[in-house]
Amino acid sequence: MRYSFFLLLFFSISAIAQKVDVLLIGVSHNYANYPPQDFSGIHNTIRKFKPTAFFGEFLSKQDEQNIMNYWCKKENLMRLEILRKNRNIPEEALPQIIDSLKKSVINNPKDYRLKTDLAHAHYLNQDVANGHYQFWQVFNYLQKSPDVELENYVSKILSPQLDTVGRSMKRLKTSEYAFIAFPMMLELKIGELIAMDCQDYDLNWGASWEAFDAKFDVFKKDTSAVFSTELKAYMKAILKGFAKYDSIENTSKNVTEWLNTDEAAKISASGDFYLPEMYTMENFPKEEMLSKIHWWMMRNKAMCDNVVNQARALGVRKVVVIAGANHRKYMQDLFEKMPDVTVRNINEMK
Repeated sequence: MRYSFFLLLFFSISAIAQKVDVLLIGVSHNYANYPPQDFSGIHNTIRKFKPTAFFGEFLSKQDEQNIMNYWCKKENLMRLEILRKNRNIPEEALPQIIDSLKKSVINNPKDYRLKTDLAHAHYLNQDVANGHYQFWQVFNYLQKSPDVELENYVSKILSPQLDTVGRSMKRLKTSEYAFIAFPMMLELKIGELIAMDCQDYDLNWGASWEAFDAKFDVFKKDTSAVFSTELKAYMKAILKGFAKYDSIENTSKNVTEWLNTDEAAKISASGDFYLPEMYTMENFPKEEMLSKIHWWMMRNKAMCDNVVNQARALGVRKVVVIAGANHRKYMQDLFEKMPDVTVRNINEMK
């Protein structure tokens, strides 16, 4: 009887420990061309939520090392080559050096040379997420307090002027991390960004997209009057949606809030997957489209699994997840079906 009681107690405690509360934020990857944005509402929502961890759309060190090719693998390898030439650190020495630099940064939070060194070590360790977090702190400081000596040191160690494509230091400066994730992590004293992306299916996704486009190009050449009228109506509806999308991006100071609506998600999905009503049209390449959707869903499912599994392994319950707006609706639907997981939309927490 006593054994059964303690066994029940153990499973009850385990069940409580397994709950994960997710604040999911769909974002733009580049805010440079928008009107000046007001992120105060999003920042306040994050404060109110009180997270203990942030997850971002980056690969883990292990995945970065193991995945032979994906859309920005070449650019990441170029960064590695540049940074090793600037100052090489043997791979086996990186863990100890990173640990030492972390402690030094904690003890000397205003020493931006140390943060530059830590960014460099993270990049060499193929931890792009936290290389970016440290580099952003240095960049943010220099924007407010120009320092020629520090700028020269950053240029010598990190060569940000050469890292301009892919998930680059250049892209970082106007990204969702610069405006949303990193400022709030710094304020909340959260030391590291946890990687949750998955690129296992990137080549499959690209191949299915190519196969669809090839057949869709043939499909569009049907010149029969009924077909042409029906297709034009669907394409007009898609273009109308994107005209609204563009209008909001060009005029709103709260683009991110709109990106997290179902209206925005539907318009965005029509760019990748057209309209479901089109799938029943004669000769529409439905199999190829369903293949595209399959690989897209596999990536989103893997990202949700990565968040929940890592949150549970680390013992963190309340987490912010930053993902491209095209992922938001799919990930929200997936999170909602996961046991002991609660997912929140930023527009529901005002």
